Parts: sequence; C-alpha cells; structure tokens
Amino acid sequence: MLALQKRNLIRRGIFLAFLIVLGIFVWSVLVFFKQLKREELAKMEIWVQAQSELLNIDSQSAINPVLLAILEKNTTTPMILFSVRDSLYEGKNLKEKNFSQEKLKALTRTFEIQNEPIDVYFENKLYERVYYGDSSFIQKAKYAPVVIVLVVLIFLLILYYFYSISKSNEQNRLWAGMAKETAHQIGTPLSSLVGWTEILKAEGVDEDYITEIEKDIDRLENITNRFSKIGSVPKLEKGNLVEVATTAFAYMQQRGSRLIKFSVDTSVDSLECMLNKDLLNWTIENLVKNAIDAMKGRGEIRLQITQNQKYAILKLTDTGKGIPKSRFKAIFKPGETSKRRGWGLGLTLAKRIVEDYHHGKIRVLHSEIDKGTTFAIFIQKVKS
Repeated sequence: MLALQKRNLIRRGIFLAFLIVLGIFVWSVLVFFKQLKREELAKMEIWVQAQSELLNIDSQSAINPVLLAILEKNTTTPMILFSVRDSLYEGKNLKEKNFSQEKLKALTRTFEIQNEPIDVYFENKLYERVYYGDSSFIQKAKYAPVVIVLVVLIFLLILYYFYSISKSNEQNRLWAGMAKETAHQIGTPLSSLVGWTEILKAEGVDEDYITEIEKDIDRLENITNRFSKIGSVPKLEKGNLVEVATTAFAYMQQRGSRLIKFSVDTSVDSLECMLNKDLLNWTIENLVKNAIDAMKGRGEIRLQITQNQKYAILKLTDTGKGIPKSRFKAIFKPGETSKRRGWGLGLTLAKRIVEDYHHGKIRVLHSEIDKGTTFAIFIQKVKS
C-alpha cells in the first residue's frame, strides 16, 4: 500500500512538473507574441508618419526618398486606408486585389479587433484612417504554441504507450516465472505423495481414506498444470462451455459454506467454444472465491449462462459488499485487492486468461454497494 502511494505521489509530481514547464513555455510564447505586436505597431506608426509627412510636403519641395522607401517596403502588413473626405476604402497588401467597398468596410471591423487604427492628418485635419491587420508571420506565429504543445503531447503519449507496454511485458515475464517456479516446487512433493499412496494401498489402509487423498492429489496436479501454462500460449480445444462452467461452479459449491446458496440458471445445454478447460476452470473458481469473500461466507451466488449472436456469456452474481464504480477497471490491475492477505493477482490472471488466451472479454457488469456484484465473461462461440 505504501509503495502504491509512493508511486502515485511520484506520478502526481511528474504531472505537476510537466504543467509548470508547459505553463512557462506558453507564457514565454505569449511574451514573444506581444513583442511581435509591439514591433508591428512601431512599424505601422513609422509608415503612417511617413504617409503624413508626404501629404504635408509643399508641392514645390523635393520629396524625401526615405519617405518613399518606407512606404514601399511595407509589403507584409495588410491594411485598409479610409479616406475621410471621399468616404472611400483602399486596400493594400491584401491577398485579393479586387475587393468591393462593402467587403473592405467589413474587413476594417476585423482589423479593428486585431489592432487599433491609426489616423493620418493633413493640414491639421483628419485626412484618412489606417486599419491594419496582423502580418502573415504573426498569423502563423499564433498557431505555433498550439502546434508545439500538440507535438509534445503526442510525443509524451507515445513514450507513455511504449513504457506501459514495456512495464506490462516485464510484469508478465515475472508472473510467468513465478508461476512456473511454483509448478516446479509443487511437483517434487506431489511425486512423493503419489508414491506414499501406493504404499498405503499395499499396507491395506481404508480405501475411503486413500480415495480422498487421491482426490487431493488430483487437485494438486490440476493446480500444477495450471501454473505451468502461465507464460506460454495454451492449447485451445473445442469444448462445451456450459459443462466446463457448471463443473467448476459445482466444485466450489461442494467446498463452500452451507450458509451460501448456489444456483445455476441456463437456458442452453451446450455452447461450443474454443477453450482451455483448466484455465477457464481456474477463472471461474477465482470469481467464486472472490464472491465468497465479498459475502463473508453468507449470501447467494448465481451462475447465469446465456448467449448472443457472437458470444457465449457467463454472468456470476453475488450478494456481497459491492464494488465502487470508480474501481471497475482498477480491480483487474495487479496488486489491487481489498483483502489483508494476498497479492491481488486473481482477477489479473482471470483477465489475462479470458482476454489474452481466449480472445474474449471480462468486466464488472453491475455492482451496488452492500447489495452485490455481477461479473460477465464473454467467450466467442464456434461458428457452426
């Protein structure tokens, strides 16, 4: 639990650091953009001043070539000159050449939103008003922060995706190694038990005792077989899912408390699917065990078997303490458990068996606190 809390704190810290860096970046871009706007304003003020001086030059005086150079070199800033005397609009540096007066007037409103217009005076009277918009460079610079942020986010998502896959593969290798080592460790004393059983038979021990011992030995061999298959691709064979599910359910019923009511509801006798009986048995037993724990040994467990056009559907319902909706997906992650003991791998293995091996689906279909939970398993039917 402490390790999980520590990991969550690290994740939050990384996310907070990312937000801070992103905020600094956006702030820097905004400062840069404002600086561009100030330079654009200064350039336009120089242009307007040159225009005003040119208008106020005496007809007999020589025209300063610097003024003409200033007026001619500004070819990037789109502008509209409104003549106060004639009430006419003239466009400069616009993408389209043949704008009507109505379109130019409408465009002035757009420019006025972008930048405050500048007045030009002739003989101390308002001669014309200059409306100007953002240059093509500034217009492109507007979208630069968004593009950069999107690129960074996509890059981070790709990194996280590959990190998740790498971590998942590492965990899978660890579980597979633990499972195979468990199977190996069980195998040695199991072989000895088989030998001792033969000795007991030779000694004439009560056959009822030997029968019960052999049942437990078969059970241990089955468990060993299950663990040995984790980490390798199991062989799937055509089988009757109804028979497999009801057999596993009946086995848990025999070993369950008398205070728990077990019931089976199925409208079909046979559903042919490609499956591995040992692993699917294990999945159903895990779900039943979780249901028994959730009910604290008292309540009702119901197995319902239905089908649709594509899937055979197993629904396991209990009357236990329920699961919060926020944890419907989290409970399938390794280490997620509400029990004081256990590693929280039961549902993780169940998900792996159903989805990775049988190419089906497993999910919490419904749950209410203190009322119960329904798990659903979907296995593809064999096409007839």
